[in-house]
Amino acid sequence: MDSIQPKTFHDTPLSVLDLAPVNEGTEPTDSFKNSVELAQHVEQLGFNRYWLAEHHNMPGIASSATSVIMGHIAEKTSRIRVGAGGIMLPNHATLVIAEQFGTLESLYPERIDLGLGRAPGSDQATAYALRRTLNMSVEDFPMQVNELQDYFSDNPISRVKAVPGQGLSIPIWLLGSSDFSARLAAKKGLRFSFASHFAPAYTVPALNLYRENFQPSEELEKPYAMVGVNVIAADTDEHAQFIATSLQQQFLNLRRGRPTKLQPPIQDIESEWTPMELAAIKQSLDPRSTIIGDKEKVRKGLESFIAETQADEVIISSQIYNQADRLRSYEIIGELME
Repeated sequence: MDSIQPKTFHDTPLSVLDLAPVNEGTEPTDSFKNSVELAQHVEQLGFNRYWLAEHHNMPGIASSATSVIMGHIAEKTSRIRVGAGGIMLPNHATLVIAEQFGTLESLYPERIDLGLGRAPGSDQATAYALRRTLNMSVEDFPMQVNELQDYFSDNPISRVKAVPGQGLSIPIWLLGSSDFSARLAAKKGLRFSFASHFAPAYTVPALNLYRENFQPSEELEKPYAMVGVNVIAADTDEHAQFIATSLQQQFLNLRRGRPTKLQPPIQDIESEWTPMELAAIKQSLDPRSTIIGDKEKVRKGLESFIAETQADEVIISSQIYNQADRLRSYEIIGELME
């Protein structure tokens, strides 16, 4: 494999990961309106992709029917790529996903991405409600990816055809927060996206595994890795630290096993957690992949993150309670892109 050319902030595309957050005091209807506004905003700012993630039984995340909200976002925008970051494939019949994404690609040609994960995106009870069985195992995920690729091929082996879907070129990404999907993406010659925005410690090892073991395929000649990062930007460092407390509360409530709607920011976050909880949250929200601050601090953080990971692309998550603050955060990042 050719040596990796050092990447810089200005030659690295930036994208958006949206969990369609449901704010305290609001309903999913409000979340979808906010997502449309944000998608249109970042499209104008020059961001590359707008991805939505599948989660279930989470009161603060409205993107459970991921392909449906993807269609809504694609309809309300014109250029930005719209994708799943990702579809949790074990939750679904592979044919259904092929048909859904074949439909999306037919409606919005050359704008649809399909990111695939192997986690349930929820707890076991919800996984059972989705699947009616928990017989699927980690070992089945590569088989499901093979099935999906077959449905999209020009000459599928299966007697069952995906209509629409067959013969369509839809980029497939494998998503992960460990080395499993890194190895599989390398073996199959697929694009890889790593969730360093909540699993920062494994980022560089997973990327190294992917790049070192990559096997070129018809879909991809050389490795392409996108890496997730939390960014909360504001006009002052103090305001950024304040609005970041919504993200911190979200992680704290998840750790306590009590997921909630996205909470408004608070002044004294330090009084909310125990020392053990603080240690765990600092591990998940590592400053290298959770960048909070004013424009200059965010610029330095992104430059450092890209230099460390040599990511081909960076996808940014910003769990911010106030929509005006959320729009401004991405606007500041857009100003840096210029």
